Amino acid sequence: MTKAIRISRHGGPEVMELVDVDLPAPAPGEAQVRHEAIGLNFIDVYHRTGLYPQPLPAGLGMEGAGVVEAVGEGVTEVKVGDRVAYAGGPIGAYAQARNMPASKLLVLPENVAFDTAAAMMLQGLTVQYLLHRTVALKAGDTIVFHAAAGGVGLIACQWAKVLGVTLIGTVGSSEKAALALEHGAAHVINYNTENFTERVREITGGKGVRAVYDSIGKDTFIASLDCLAPLGTMVSFGNASGPVESFALAELAKRGSLYVTRPSMAAYLSTREELEAAARSLFGVVTSGEVKVDVRQRYALADVAQAHRDLESRKTTGSTILLP
Repeated sequence: MTKAIRISRHGGPEVMELVDVDLPAPAPGEAQVRHEAIGLNFIDVYHRTGLYPQPLPAGLGMEGAGVVEAVGEGVTEVKVGDRVAYAGGPIGAYAQARNMPASKLLVLPENVAFDTAAAMMLQGLTVQYLLHRTVALKAGDTIVFHAAAGGVGLIACQWAKVLGVTLIGTVGSSEKAALALEHGAAHVINYNTENFTERVREITGGKGVRAVYDSIGKDTFIASLDCLAPLGTMVSFGNASGPVESFALAELAKRGSLYVTRPSMAAYLSTREELEAAARSLFGVVTSGEVKVDVRQRYALADVAQAHRDLESRKTTGSTILLP
């Protein structure tokens, strides 16, 4: 047996329950991981509320780090005793221990702690493909990154600076503005006190930016299009304010033949080779110290409802982990 969070219906934080669940021996191709730390991400909210539906009853959580305690038949990727981390499906990381497909597990470098690993895998791998593949940024490019003081945002601020990219971050408070600047943002806009589209145009001398990275969704989508230079790319990778509403494709044409994409980790890291390559890139900038993972909140797994409330009310900054 192990303890895990389960939901039997979609809804608010109160639907999450900490219960005892069976933990069988790992099946062929699986490894059993005893968690030391678990990542908290906004996609967990989408699964809890049913915005991203899944069959019920169900677990939650997409990211964790811990030690391999057993392996099933045919497993070659990891061995018992390995320190590992993972991001992405299958859902169910909110647990003391679980069985995972071994092909999803990555062996951690010795100098990456469990807390850091649990906080960085989903967010760090997301930034990796956003900045390197969704739009292949190069030195001298200018971008807008919404929610720049969040977990993904703070990693993006630092990684963009490593690439020589000018990152204009948006935030919701002066405290968050200071945090984003501290982590490498070239400019920061408080969207509660400034019109971010007008400020982006001022900063870029009216030219606009090569790409906008938007995890906010409905509230910022159209205004974000107005930040783009002709042939620029709108990267919509989240829905914190709600799903983006339908719009006419002519809106892209009249703003300069813009591109729009809705990326997902599942598509970008669909093979073991892609996963390992992205992880090498992430581990490289973290172990070199070029990108520091900022774990700013820690909650006990039993207190996950409060963690979700704080996340949804935008009280959190940087990365958040759950401790089993």
